[in-house]
Formats: sequence, C-alpha cells, structure tokens
Amino acid sequence: MKKTATLIMAATIALGGTAIAQEQKKPLSPPMTATGTIAGSNVTVNYSAPSVRGRKIMGELVPYGQVWRTGANAATTLETDANLMIGDLSVPKGKYTLFTLPAEDGWTLIVNKQTGQWGTNYDASKDLGRVKMKVNALASPVETMTIDVAEKEKGKGKLRIAWENTEAWVPVTLAK
Repeated sequence: MKKTATLIMAATIALGGTAIAQEQKKPLSPPMTATGTIAGSNVTVNYSAPSVRGRKIMGELVPYGQVWRTGANAATTLETDANLMIGDLSVPKGKYTLFTLPAEDGWTLIVNKQTGQWGTNYDASKDLGRVKMKVNALASPVETMTIDVAEKEKGKGKLRIAWENTEAWVPVTLAK
C-alpha cells in the first residue's frame, strides 16, 4: 500500500512538473510593446511578434490583398494620449486596433475603433480610417516581426513594421 501511494505521488509530481515546464516555455509569438513619444505625447502599440521560422511570409503566410491582423494572436492595439495624424488620417486620443492590407505595390494601415477582439476578428464597419504606408525592401532579413514608434525629428515620427524582407511605415505627428 505504501509503495502504491509513493508511486501515485511521484506520478502526480512528475505530471505537475511537466505542466510547469510547459507554462514557462517561451511562446512562439511573444507579446511585445512598442512605446514612443511624438512631441511629448505617448504612443503605445501592443502586439504579438511572430517569427519567420523558415517560412515564406509576404505573399504567402501573409497573403497580398487580404486584411492582416498585423502580428499574431490577439489584435494589435495602438493607444495614444493625444490627437494624432497618422499619414493623412486624424486619430483622436484613445485606443484602437491596427490591421494592415499588404499588397505587392504598397500597404494600407487600417485604424479600427473596435478593441479587445481576437486578431482575426475584423469588422470593416468599425474602421476609423485607412492610410497608405510606404514600403521598402530591407537590406537584411528580420526574423521576428517588430513594430516601433519613434520621433525622428522634433514633432515628426513614424510608425514602422518590419518583418522578413519588408519594412512598411507611415508618418505620425500631433494633430493641430
């Protein structure tokens, strides 16, 4: 009887240990936060960062001509404490979801008023607006997708997405 109880306890500990090890394993697309300031105002983007892992990304995993969640897992969000101009789109202070529409000849950034949804739940009727992004080929590949917001000169910044061999960006300024 003692031997059976010891075996059951050992099995329980072993299973619990496995579960703990799995919980501590790094996710394939870890949550990331990009923060920046534009003319002293805070801009934060929360996203999950997928990696290439040997796959063809642009045009395949991320198909051209289809709305993309711009990351992995939960929807990518942008939060600002000031009114912004993202390209020619007026974005009032608040929280939004970001989607993109990649194409071979350019990308479109979609700012959506719905928040809290899973990344693939896109409702075009909730769009605040869309803005064209500039797209460049990168000199060297980016394994894990990055998003950053940075002020490049006083009061003028950019929101930038880089992954695989592609960089897409749009200017960001404070709204007047």
